[in-house]
Amino acid sequence: MELEMYDDLESPQHNPALRMEINDAEIAYTDTGQGKPLVFIHGFPFDQSTWQEQAAHFRKTHRVITYDIRGFGASTAGRLFLSIPLFADDLVQLLDALEIPQAVVCGLSMGGYIALNAVSRYPERFEALVLCDTQCIADSEEAKEKRFKSIAQVESEGLQEFAIDFTDKVFSRETHNHRKDRVIQVRNIITRTPVEVVSATLKALAERSETCSILGQIRVPVLIICGEEDEVTPLKQSQAMQAKIAGAVLETIPGAGHLSNMDQPEDFNRRLEIFLNRLA
Repeated sequence: MELEMYDDLESPQHNPALRMEINDAEIAYTDTGQGKPLVFIHGFPFDQSTWQEQAAHFRKTHRVITYDIRGFGASTAGRLFLSIPLFADDLVQLLDALEIPQAVVCGLSMGGYIALNAVSRYPERFEALVLCDTQCIADSEEAKEKRFKSIAQVESEGLQEFAIDFTDKVFSRETHNHRKDRVIQVRNIITRTPVEVVSATLKALAERSETCSILGQIRVPVLIICGEEDEVTPLKQSQAMQAKIAGAVLETIPGAGHLSNMDQPEDFNRRLEIFLNRLA
């Protein structure tokens, strides 16, 4: 399959005008709306544009922050010794720079790993936590082996086949059949990411620590969202987290896969809105 098939359908360019130095990287971000801060953290290997439908909806009632994790989208990578703790430190320093003492933080997939790492070390910075299509376990040996095979693949072949394989797994059947533009958007995001960033992040994911042991210490309201068709981080992982977090609410979204916020954005937004209204 040739990359040219995607060239005439570029993903929406968020081109965030706002940038700031965080640690040794330049982080691109958007800051819109007014009200209580609501921060969205994208997954791997995407960028903040995957939250565009949530940002458009919630900026009517909240101060919405989206940003490109270092190395992704319009953010620079800085050092390439990437790790989940480093990504979490970037999040907290971004909040510091924006003078946000406390926020509702919503992370999807790797964004959930980052949020869990951050809440374990900086619990006072969270008003509430939203964990979307993510998990608390570390990689098994089999999962690590798959990640290192992916590293070898992208370093020898580039990102085209990796992007095709990845998007085949993360979207629901309905999106693949009827919303192909979203699949193409995400494939384009992946293929524009530097190979060295993809490789370094795959290594960081393989080496991340589990966070299941800290779930019982979380004292803020927690919403867990999982697509019913999520095969990357299946529903059983969300159920396991809910069982360990006091008072956590679990919402399952029909017709959604791993990218539940893009597969079923209206349903996703409705469930998140109900949670936020309860906080208010």
